Amino acid sequence: MTQTQNRKSLFHGEKLRFTAQYPGDAERIARFSEDFDYLRRLDTDFAVPQAIDSKKESSNRGHNNVEFMLRTLEDDRLIGFVALFAIEWNNQAGRLAIGIGDPTDQGKGYGTDALRMVLRYAFHELNLNRVGLDVIEYNEAAVGAYKKVGFKEEGRMRAAVLREGKAYSRIIMGILKEEWETKHSQRL
Repeated sequence: MTQTQNRKSLFHGEKLRFTAQYPGDAERIARFSEDFDYLRRLDTDFAVPQAIDSKKESSNRGHNNVEFMLRTLEDDRLIGFVALFAIEWNNQAGRLAIGIGDPTDQGKGYGTDALRMVLRYAFHELNLNRVGLDVIEYNEAAVGAYKKVGFKEEGRMRAAVLREGKAYSRIIMGILKEEWETKHSQRL
């Protein structure tokens, strides 16, 4: 067995695999955006269903961005996306975004699997040293998943998100390559 065959594939996890965007995926992702709660967990912007972006369907890669569709190993079903964006190559740093679209797919470990995969990709393929993100404080499931894979809270932007008359903090989180490798040395 060659060294490459012996190592885990960067595109496969325990439950999911990364793919490029297939024809028709943009339509499914746009349908996810019709779920008000999904939009309220995903972004700090105001919630508006998104139109299908035909340009986005043609490429999932840019100079400072990498995006993968998340498909289940069990039945090859599209369940969401994960992206590394705003990559600063000189600083070996990037930001992370993830979305699991259908509520019935949430709470099944898909998010944790996707996070482990994308961090392994970020640190071992892109040679990043730091991955950061921010999350709205009421998205407790996401905060728990981020902590589970090793993200640490680095600060808060107090009262940065206003929703239905209430103010919520944005939690700033990050993970360093060294922290990732220490925590996941058994899985690499």
